[in-house]
Amino acid sequence: MAKLVLDMDEMTENFFSEAALIGIVCPLLSHRFCGTINRLLDMDFVRRQESDPRIISSKKEEHFFHFYEYCLPLNGGRYAMYRLKSDNEVLLPEVKQLDYLWMIECADYEEKAQEMIQLLRNLPDVQLAQIIDPDRLKNSYHLLV
Repeated sequence: MAKLVLDMDEMTENFFSEAALIGIVCPLLSHRFCGTINRLLDMDFVRRQESDPRIISSKKEEHFFHFYEYCLPLNGGRYAMYRLKSDNEVLLPEVKQLDYLWMIECADYEEKAQEMIQLLRNLPDVQLAQIIDPDRLKNSYHLLV
């Protein structure tokens, strides 16, 4: 019987193929941050607890990272918001200074990402908003939902 091997590199490449990532530094708790975005940017991010990324630390402790999603009503696009910190653990150690990662999946994702960065930079609690290259993320497979 032949062995089937899951190619994580291919899966990750496909997952991010038509998406932009925005790294965000914001001290607000995830429900407050997404609530602010919902209110000020007229969106509807909803917590998807069943899709929360999970890692087990070296101390065998389980850590969950909040995941929010907003499906665009007309064009079939999707926004995903990942909280990158849980207690003293980080989901992506290579960008441990970031609090959130916003993934934008839609036809014009590059232009939409630039537009969202400008809007985020005008929010009083956002300290940083910038494009993150998915190739820079060694542990990007943690984001697959």
